[in-house]
Amino acid sequence: MTNDTSTPRILSLTLGAVATTAAVGAAATVGYRRFQRMLAANAAELNETLPINSLWWRTHAKEKGDLLYVAIGDSAAQGIGASAPNRGYVGILADHIRLATGRTLRVINLSVSGATVELAVRDQLPRFVKLKPDFVTVAIGANDIAQWDPAKFEAGIREVFAALPPHAIVADLPCFHLPHNERKVAVANRIVREVAAEHDLTVVPLHATTKREGIRSVLSQVANDLFHPNDRGYRIWADAFLPELSSAVAHRIPQTVDA
Repeated sequence: MTNDTSTPRILSLTLGAVATTAAVGAAATVGYRRFQRMLAANAAELNETLPINSLWWRTHAKEKGDLLYVAIGDSAAQGIGASAPNRGYVGILADHIRLATGRTLRVINLSVSGATVELAVRDQLPRFVKLKPDFVTVAIGANDIAQWDPAKFEAGIREVFAALPPHAIVADLPCFHLPHNERKVAVANRIVREVAAEHDLTVVPLHATTKREGIRSVLSQVANDLFHPNDRGYRIWADAFLPELSSAVAHRIPQTVDA
């Protein structure tokens, strides 16, 4: 019999590969757990800004203005993730209205962090129906994706949209990028557009606008909780609203003509 040393060598290489794979897998698991802890810590840090942003908007809602802008929404409307509450999309749009009209503006931000469509009906609509705003924006529904219920979502959207004046501007849901969420978002946005059409409401393409930024936008346009936009991200959100908002300003607000 010949002395064949290939089998032990192959076995050694195989065991080495298995050990290496196991080590890489273990390292990946540890790395992922560290990432999860970091993400949880970042989210907790952002959560501390919730009452700060809410107080900021409530305080500024007391300011008088020639025009009234009312926002319905969730934490994005609150500007969570931005460096300051007014650097969220609502603040950016408010500044645009002031600049475009040359008039003072009161902003009542009814949004509540964590709001779903159902909670918006319960908490925001009772206050909204008492107001007579010159401008209205609605961006709600992103929080519904986590516990997705199409029937409940549609019922809530119908109640919200039925309460809006014809000049209100509503947004579809932003792009989530991940396929399993995007499938739900596609259904939600179909509902938003169909119900908006029934009420002749204008829908701004928030989904298309954010989708164009691509998955890499997470690196530059998202806060450190990897969910809320940052200053750059909110500028993109505002860009989705601005064409329709500019049109509303031009057609609905009398312009001052110099003599």
